[in-house]
Amino acid sequence: MTPISIWRWLLPAPGVGALLTLAFAPYDYGYAAIPALMFIYRIWLLPTKYHPILLSYLFGVGLFAAGIWWVYISIHDFGGADGLSAIGLTSLLVGFWALFPALAGLVVVRLMRHSRPGWRVFAAAFVWISVEYLRGNYLLNGFPWLQIAYSQLNSPLAGYAPLVGVYGIGFLLAVSAFILTEVLLTKLSSRYIWLILAIWAGGQLLKNVAWTQAAGEPIKITLVQGNISQDQKWQSNQRLTTLQLYRHLTEQHWDSKVIIWPETAIPAFLSQVQTAYLDPLAAEARRHDTDLVVSMPSGGEGNQYFNSVLALSDKPTLYHKNHLLPFGEYLPLQPLSGWVLDWLEIPLGDFTAGADRQPLLTAGGYAFVTTICYEDAFGELVSRQIGDAGYIVNVTNDAWFGDSAQAFQHMQMAQMRALETGRYLVRVTNTGVTGFIGPDGKVRSQAATFTTTTLTDTIVPMSGITPYSRFGDTTVFAGLLALLGLAYAINMLNNSDRTS
Repeated sequence: MTPISIWRWLLPAPGVGALLTLAFAPYDYGYAAIPALMFIYRIWLLPTKYHPILLSYLFGVGLFAAGIWWVYISIHDFGGADGLSAIGLTSLLVGFWALFPALAGLVVVRLMRHSRPGWRVFAAAFVWISVEYLRGNYLLNGFPWLQIAYSQLNSPLAGYAPLVGVYGIGFLLAVSAFILTEVLLTKLSSRYIWLILAIWAGGQLLKNVAWTQAAGEPIKITLVQGNISQDQKWQSNQRLTTLQLYRHLTEQHWDSKVIIWPETAIPAFLSQVQTAYLDPLAAEARRHDTDLVVSMPSGGEGNQYFNSVLALSDKPTLYHKNHLLPFGEYLPLQPLSGWVLDWLEIPLGDFTAGADRQPLLTAGGYAFVTTICYEDAFGELVSRQIGDAGYIVNVTNDAWFGDSAQAFQHMQMAQMRALETGRYLVRVTNTGVTGFIGPDGKVRSQAATFTTTTLTDTIVPMSGITPYSRFGDTTVFAGLLALLGLAYAINMLNNSDRTS
């Protein structure tokens, strides 16, 4: 390519990546994902060896810089790093995650760019969601933020969530965008347009399918949003004030069947508050026939400690967070990461992960799946015990990221978990977004952010299991791989017909 033509693509690439974030919450322009995906697919078709990979990387830089810039807030405002160090660490994180769109570009350019268009669109879409899966589940314990399927909660493609989850939706969205690109560039057969129409019409029809059913009477639940400032939360002189606040807000709602507090609402270890605070509160709750679900750190054997949720019901039970947040709750890449953070004087936790399979907690007469913080970003983690659960509870503390888009992006992922499993999901946070989500993925009610408040609504415990919850992502990928093989066979057959 000439220098002039390179600049044609070099300058827009990060801008289009940044514009892709408009497809996600809180903006929710879901259809903006289509032109963004068309752009990156067009990049992959450029007739040069390395430029598509570079441009894909710049696309990723724009996407993650605009989409997860709020990491700076946690590092600087609450992690204690100076501004320059916080910018440097945030830039490193953005630059690292931007490697994944570049990886997708590398695979497509090396293996598929010169294939026939009909096969290429399916192969490229499979590569894209495979790279998303790699990023979302394996690297640094998984980082599924800004996966393209979450942008489609309000589009017809949302109908596929109970069938194929986020990676199936992402595949269908990418196929749609890539076909449109090929039609514009190569005059691909019009039958592929009919395929797009069938995909989107099918999703709309699937929205009318009820995959699960009511298992009992409605349950009245109150969510308590304490709105404790993150820089005050763990101050010892604020502990009593915090405990009194949560008790006061709770005592106003003894008419609810279940009352739930956010992640680490209690700024002390379980052993420190069990006798003097929790036992009397639990006794009062029993007198009102109310179950409490509270959260705090708890100790284990030796130096172990957990991020935990405690259900104060007939049989008090603890859940320990299983999927820990890298650099927040544990330090990966040791000893390098520990040395760097010590040098920058950034204090971070070192929690122990709970077991993969733990007994479900019970409140309101029904078992529920518990997720703490960003555990609700992992579909298979939520689905693996959903068959025994009537609903889902997520407790979180997004105060680490201030008044940014992060809390709304997080809420969007929680909505997808409700839709995938056909369950009500109740989400209670320290500063927002606190709300009730229906089995259709729609927000039923929501509290104002950054206010000390409570939110009361009813949910219906559900039974039954969706196809996605039953089979999980592995089966989805196996099915997509089979579809890819079929597309390849058809491509080879067409090539054979043309040469005979």
